Amino acid sequence: MTSPIDRSSPCTEPVTALAPPWAPYSRFYQRIARRYADERSLLPEGAPDRAALDAAYAALSQRGLALDAALRVVRQLVLQRLIELDCDAQAPLETVTSTMTTLAEWALDLACQKAMEELDARHGAPRKPDGTRSRVWIIGMGKLGARELNVSSDIDLIYVYESDGETEGLPDGRGRISNQEYFARLVRRVQSLIGDNTEHGFVFRVDLALRPNGNSGPVALSLDALEEYFFVQGREWERFAWLKSRAVAPTDALGPPALALRSLVQPFVFRRYLDYAVFESLRALHRQIREHAARRSAGRPGRANDVKLSRGGIREIEFIVQLLQVVRGGQFPELRTRPTLAALKRLARAGLMPAETAEGLAQAYRFLRRVEHRIQYLDDQQTHVLPSDDADLGWIARTLGYDGLCPFLAELDRHREFVSAEFDRLLGGGASPCPGCNGRNSAQEPTAPAADWDALLPQLSPGLRERVTPWRDQPRVQALRDEAQRRLIRLLQRTQQWLDEGRIREEGALRLVDWMETLLRRESYLALLIERPSVHERLLRLLGAARWPARYLMQHPGVIDELASDALFEERFDPVAFERDLETRAQALARTGEDDEEALLDALRRAHHAEVFRTLARDLEGVITVEQVADDLSALADSVLALTARWCWQRLRQRHRDEPQFAIIGYGKLGGKELGYGSDLDIVFVYEDEEPRACEIYAAFVRRLITWLTLKTGEGDLFEIDTALRPNGNSGLLVTRFSAYADYQLQRGSNTAWTWEHQAMTRARFVIGWPPLRPRFDTVRRDVITAPRDAQALKTEILAMRERVRASHRLPPERFDVKHSAGGMVDVEFAVQFLVLAHAATHPELIDNVGNIALLHRAEAAGLLAPGIGAAAADAYRELRRIQHQARLDEQPTQVDPERVARERTAVLNLWQAVFGQR
Repeated sequence: MTSPIDRSSPCTEPVTALAPPWAPYSRFYQRIARRYADERSLLPEGAPDRAALDAAYAALSQRGLALDAALRVVRQLVLQRLIELDCDAQAPLETVTSTMTTLAEWALDLACQKAMEELDARHGAPRKPDGTRSRVWIIGMGKLGARELNVSSDIDLIYVYESDGETEGLPDGRGRISNQEYFARLVRRVQSLIGDNTEHGFVFRVDLALRPNGNSGPVALSLDALEEYFFVQGREWERFAWLKSRAVAPTDALGPPALALRSLVQPFVFRRYLDYAVFESLRALHRQIREHAARRSAGRPGRANDVKLSRGGIREIEFIVQLLQVVRGGQFPELRTRPTLAALKRLARAGLMPAETAEGLAQAYRFLRRVEHRIQYLDDQQTHVLPSDDADLGWIARTLGYDGLCPFLAELDRHREFVSAEFDRLLGGGASPCPGCNGRNSAQEPTAPAADWDALLPQLSPGLRERVTPWRDQPRVQALRDEAQRRLIRLLQRTQQWLDEGRIREEGALRLVDWMETLLRRESYLALLIERPSVHERLLRLLGAARWPARYLMQHPGVIDELASDALFEERFDPVAFERDLETRAQALARTGEDDEEALLDALRRAHHAEVFRTLARDLEGVITVEQVADDLSALADSVLALTARWCWQRLRQRHRDEPQFAIIGYGKLGGKELGYGSDLDIVFVYEDEEPRACEIYAAFVRRLITWLTLKTGEGDLFEIDTALRPNGNSGLLVTRFSAYADYQLQRGSNTAWTWEHQAMTRARFVIGWPPLRPRFDTVRRDVITAPRDAQALKTEILAMRERVRASHRLPPERFDVKHSAGGMVDVEFAVQFLVLAHAATHPELIDNVGNIALLHRAEAAGLLAPGIGAAAADAYRELRRIQHQARLDEQPTQVDPERVARERTAVLNLWQAVFGQR
């Protein structure tokens, strides 16, 4: 990075002595002060707002100034004020950028209104086919759209109108023109009012080059034409430009009327699936910018000190932020914000950027933008290059609070080095490898000149070659773009290399081929694996570990991006963060009017699938135990139920209160916090509400809730729901008044629970709901479990129930089913249920729903089991669960050779003998 100061010699202060106030040193400030001294008082003290601008404009109009002249004088006064606030009062960056943005919006609004008045007088109003007026939107792009305009920036504008048609003409029939011509003339008039250079200068330089088809396209286009352009011709770099787009004028077309425009822009910028294909597009765009900057600075070393375009400059910070927003914004609407600083905070909150990196980039952005402003204050030039004059440099340093050039330039270098390192880490533009990329990144890998399948196949192992050979002539593969085919070949080459090195198993490579074959149309996944070799390797290891993960990934391919997180294996599921993030996502959807039912359903499903996959990855890597897997999946189900209930109630038409007096009781694996992958949920719905229509309202609520949980959308489903454990089973009400539920469980009245329902109550728990119902449920559960019972009658009923369960699972005698065979997991569960129901009244330590393993230890400690019996059965149960878990992950039968589990079977049969007195 070249500096205007010779760093080989000691830094010296500029010859010119400088002392505050600093603003009068600016040559631009001096020109304004000389020419507009009489107008200075038109702006009140402080940062000018819209009301202040209106008042100044009104005063200038009374003095006889036309609109174009008044706008330019107001602009000069605003700039004078900002130089004072920024350089002498050290105003925050946001004060400067928001004031400049307000000035641009205000000026465009007045200019647009003026142009429409003139055109309406000559041609009548532009009409849509239905006869109503066709609105126009002036769309601010870039820093104007993001409300972060700099003090000497041009403004990038695009004009879009609602509909083609004609103007209504004048009363005598003259003057009728097409809407397209009307709005083209409006553009030219606004351009003149805002951008022409007159004796008072200009208001803003205006650039229309970002419009569809650039300078060769129409200066204004209809919504239909814009939609067609996005669909047919829109290029990747334009998505970054439209990311910050915002309708800024005229005022009466903003708000709800602009939603139609936003509904076109959002899906163009943010794709539904992970979008790593934009990496290469942004690299190409950045190369063009750097090459242009290099040409500009050729023979002029000082131009290399461009705080915007040079290496480590403002543009690289913007690229980092926009790239992550575009890649993930389709799935994470909370990332869809325009201002760079706000986006950095959201990226950190979403876990897509370390908090310290986001803070470092934010500090660099503020610093570089403040330097940029001071460069422009000097002469009101649209430049970002540090001046070569020592006095000017010294002034910039002093206005930023530095004692001299050395500390200022050192700080400049520090920020730019940090930014360039982060940029290279993300895009692979230099020598620094990206995180987790095994010492290299995709930009450093050679790119095949063409997709040569004949050259690839001999490189592959026999099994992989046999599987891949049909691809050479497969129409779906041949239909891929050349770049996508090259990516596919590079992935296979890298996979074979790792296979040769012994880093992965062949099963993983073969399953990767199966996985990619189903996703060939979604090229972004190929781009993701190319961009993130660490994700590629982790994916291969995961696919090689078991069959079920491969099937899950085929159903939910988007979850593989979770493998990019370096913290994946250091974290556990956090229900608070999960619910907070989804609420933030829902609020982001609401802000853009996208919070319809389908969007919320998909958001829930994507988040749920991602969390299941994170747990699966930790499980297969051996980072968490089977018990921890069950804990995390159960906590995830609780959070999904809580969010779904909350969102459903908020959207229920019949709701009569802000919070439903309602609860979900979990049974079975959900109640015992032993959920596995794909487990259904055994739940019961209860309410306690004196509203006369409560039964009807809560029934509608529960039906909607079950639909939200079970409905298959494009993102899949959440859970299968089983409500058979409600009072009277499938013949009972879907949702029960809590008092009736309590009576049923506590044997009050003629309609009461069976013993097997009390067995189920041992594993029941209050999952989510109205807080006052929680202690009431806990009381009912305790009373049920501790109720007086005839131990022998209880034993007889439980044995009869166990026999019915065994009879429904006839097993070959030469195989042992870890769940259902004698000596299996079901025997442990029935034995524990008997111990709880028979002895909890005298041994309250058995009341808690702490799981079978803990309850066995408590029963032994209480003397209900002989020493060693409970502990051995607990260890056996844990091992049988592990075997079952592994078998299901690999989609294998849960029946094993009896010799493999002889010790565990013996321990469980000993427990059965101790509890029931029989083998």
